[in-house]
Amino acid sequence: MTEALSPPEIRAIHKGCRNSFALGKSKPMEWRSGQLNALECMLAENETTFCEALAKDLGKSVTEAFVYEISFVISASSHARKNLANWMRDRRVSTPLLVKPGRSWVRPEPLGTVLIISPWNYPLQLCLAPLITAISAGNCAVIKPSELAPATSAALAKITPRYLDSNCIRVIEGGVEASTELLELDWDHIVFTGGEKVARIVMTAAARHLTPVTLELGGKSPCIVLPDADLDIAARRIAWGRFTNCGQTCIAPDYILTDQRTAGLLIPKLQKEITEMFGEDPKQSKDYGRIVNQVHFDRLTELIYDNEVSIGGQSDRNSCYIAPTVLHPVNRHSLSMQGEIFGPVLPIMEVAGLEQAIDYICSGARPLAAYLFSKNEAALKQMVDQVSAGSIGLNDVMMFMAVAELPFGGVGASGMGTYAGESGFRQLSHEKAVLKRSWWPDWRLRYAPSSSRKLKWLRKLR
Repeated sequence: MTEALSPPEIRAIHKGCRNSFALGKSKPMEWRSGQLNALECMLAENETTFCEALAKDLGKSVTEAFVYEISFVISASSHARKNLANWMRDRRVSTPLLVKPGRSWVRPEPLGTVLIISPWNYPLQLCLAPLITAISAGNCAVIKPSELAPATSAALAKITPRYLDSNCIRVIEGGVEASTELLELDWDHIVFTGGEKVARIVMTAAARHLTPVTLELGGKSPCIVLPDADLDIAARRIAWGRFTNCGQTCIAPDYILTDQRTAGLLIPKLQKEITEMFGEDPKQSKDYGRIVNQVHFDRLTELIYDNEVSIGGQSDRNSCYIAPTVLHPVNRHSLSMQGEIFGPVLPIMEVAGLEQAIDYICSGARPLAAYLFSKNEAALKQMVDQVSAGSIGLNDVMMFMAVAELPFGGVGASGMGTYAGESGFRQLSHEKAVLKRSWWPDWRLRYAPSSSRKLKWLRKLR
């Protein structure tokens, strides 16, 4: 990490970005498209550097770093760039008879300068994906990477100015002090990805300036497995979703809800898939990552009780290694069921069936994602109809992130707003209403003095 900036230096960067926006530098389509193209070039030309940083911070393999960080961002940027002209286009709306002759339309215009505070679990993707949206909407942006992923943060700070317009886009490194100073400033929008505790601090700071916020917060994402599901495929997809990035994914299945018999059938299939993916000893696998630091390691190992361990449970504090772990049986009072796990630990809680599973989910905070595996169309429909979550996955986990046209965002305690695709573009734009009237005719119906005749016509034209 580079030397931390002083508060005056941070304020100067903020002022410079606001001045650039006031001069209109980020508004033209050519600038937006050019910056997105430059971002894609930055990732392609510095792939090795970013992969090495991600390996150092989180033990990510080259494949994992490329697929879930670098390639993901390049695809998102390419999608935004190709659709930019359509997103920026004025949108006509109908004009009532009383207002005619005239026409009405909505023009999306940039908000201004956006602050992006990103987390450590996907330290490249979750910095740059919101930046893509900010750029496509014509905003200037300041990025604050997580200090818990220092190698990636340093790489972003060093490489970004070589490709992107430093008058409009800046990276500020640092810890809590830098975040605190940034939150003291007046922004036009704040995008924060992280935990609920810090989100409250962000919202409190934003409220002082009436700044709108987008929050992506996670939560306990449930995964229901019904007896009629294809358990081999379900186990493979669940194991992939839970243990990719060592379980440090906000939309990973956090726990499984299923009946006793299905749990007994599912556990050995999960073991088989874990072995297929990471070998007999996942600690030796190049595809299995590490916990970000010892603080989170200690938090996670406290969740693992020997009498609940069905798979895994091994750990090594020095290397921040925790084996892919499945806990069964657990109940609603188990420590692993009290909050988001955010690690390679997967509890299985037994329920009688779909109704009880949905009742349990709906009794808690609304999650960022919820999943159901079943061949029953009525059950799939019931899940969509009755469960409120940021996203719903039916017969797979996390793959909705690969659909560029789907919005991504939380609801309730799992967040608010979106920052992906067209929905994110709308979120980081102001939808400006415009009405253009003709000079003639200028009906006198709306002008004083009033009369019963005028009122009669106004009733007809309403």
